[in-house]
Amino acid sequence: MNFSRICPAFACFLLLLAIAAEPPRILEGHAGSVLGIEYSPDGKLLATSCRDHTIKLWDPRTGALERTLTDHTKDVFDITFSASGDLLASASADQTIRIWDTQTWKAKAVIEGHTDTVRAVAFSPDAKSLASVSLDLTVRLWDVATAKPLRTLTGHTARVKSVAFSPDGSTLATASSDRTIRLWDPQTGETKSMLSGHTGDIETIAYSPDGRTLASSSGDTTVRLWDIGTGKARATLEGHTAEVDSVAFAPDGRTIASGSKDTTIRLWDAVTGRLLRTLTGHIGRVESLTFSPDGRALASGGGGGDTSVRLWELGR
Repeated sequence: MNFSRICPAFACFLLLLAIAAEPPRILEGHAGSVLGIEYSPDGKLLATSCRDHTIKLWDPRTGALERTLTDHTKDVFDITFSASGDLLASASADQTIRIWDTQTWKAKAVIEGHTDTVRAVAFSPDAKSLASVSLDLTVRLWDVATAKPLRTLTGHTARVKSVAFSPDGSTLATASSDRTIRLWDPQTGETKSMLSGHTGDIETIAYSPDGRTLASSSGDTTVRLWDIGTGKARATLEGHTAEVDSVAFAPDGRTIASGSKDTTIRLWDAVTGRLLRTLTGHIGRVESLTFSPDGRALASGGGGGDTSVRLWELGR
């Protein structure tokens, strides 16, 4: 098409449409659902974890597989980098947490204590403590330097599936199949408040970069945005037609991504709740999502028969 013969505004529209429609790069190698996905803080690595019991490390620029970690003996549900990028923590159905040195890719510690599947892990912002949540209904805090337990938080009445520290480290949020989110003081283990409103299991939670908003995704097909100051839901994002398995904030806090069992990824305006774009391509549920540190790319992990990792260029 000769864009010079079209009015400039329409030409720009067509160009943006072409960029938005650019297909994702597809990374193949896992043999099961990709349950966890995260970029390293410098954006040079993409880590994925899977029901095939492995963690894979990819070069997101080339799509090349750099390394596979095989120490876990069951499904690896979650992975997370420390803020400095020198550590990676993983959570598994083998009831252990592993802390990996990202220079050697050797496990510095194997943490035991949960009595059922460990579903998610999160480093505190200063990486001095690690939080974990489990199907055993507990939330546990661990000393990263010694791998010793700090405290166990109880109160959820069903399996605990997601965990996140606030950006300033003063609050720990956990989400459960009991359809509640609990906000804890990680220093004392006391519950600060409880957020309720979802009508299905809560699958994942994520803090906004400024710590003022918490996003949650649920089996009730919605994403909710919670005002941390008031404890009230300020928006309910509707549009998915099945369970929403993953949610993530862009680094600038302006966009939220959600991935669903309906096989789509939706991008939302974090302020207005308006749907910005729907990404299609996965042939199964979208289990996991993460933005690149510069916000220009989104990585997604498939499930339900889709074992692919997809890298979407957002053109931001």
